[in-house]
Formats: sequence, C-alpha cells, structure tokens
Amino acid sequence: MKIAEVSKVYGLSADTLRYYERIGLLPNVTRTASGIRDYSEQDCARVQFVKCMRGAHVSIEALIEYMALFEQGDSTLEARKAILEEQRDLVRERIAEMQAGLDRLNYKIDNYEEMIAKEREMRA
Repeated sequence: MKIAEVSKVYGLSADTLRYYERIGLLPNVTRTASGIRDYSEQDCARVQFVKCMRGAHVSIEALIEYMALFEQGDSTLEARKAILEEQRDLVRERIAEMQAGLDRLNYKIDNYEEMIAKEREMRA
C-alpha cells in the first residue's frame, strides 16, 4: 500500500507515518524503484499496533524502546513485557485520575439537581 492509502485506512497523516519511520517505529518500509513507500502487511500491522498504543497514551519513547527490542528477537521477550507492564500501570493511574474527576463531576451535578429541585418546590 502507498502512504496515502495507509494514511486513509489508519487515520494517520502521511507526515505522522513519515515521522514514525524516521524515529524507528516503522523501520525498513520498502520503497519502489522510484522511491515511493510501499507498505507491506507487516508494516501495516506495525502501524496498527503503534496507533493502538498511542491511543492508550503509551509514550513515543517507550514505543521506540519496545520496537528496538522487538527487532532483536525473542531474546528480548521479558524486556518487552516489562515495558508493556510499566505502560499498563501508567494507563491504570490515568484511568484512576479520570475516574476521580468523573466522580467529582457526578457529585457536583447531583448537587445541582437537588438544588434545582428544591428551588422548583419553593416556587410551586
């Protein structure tokens, strides 16, 4: 697939795809004789993985480290697992923070609903 097709399929800009390639998240993207990127199924699977991880707010630095280890093969399985576990812990922390914020919002909304109901009762 050409970069425009990959961009459309995965909802990432061509600039983002080029950036991911430049920093090592998408190494060795094949090029045609005229120099046009031609993404393989493996490249597309990597794009999908990186997009998913970025959607979970996994840092670029962690992804670069993970992908470098991935390129080294199965001798890095434990190290890759450790990176994913660390990132999972960070996601859990963000979820807990967001849940606390949501709980506070719900509390405030409930409080306003009670105040509005009391005001309506007083008017009636």
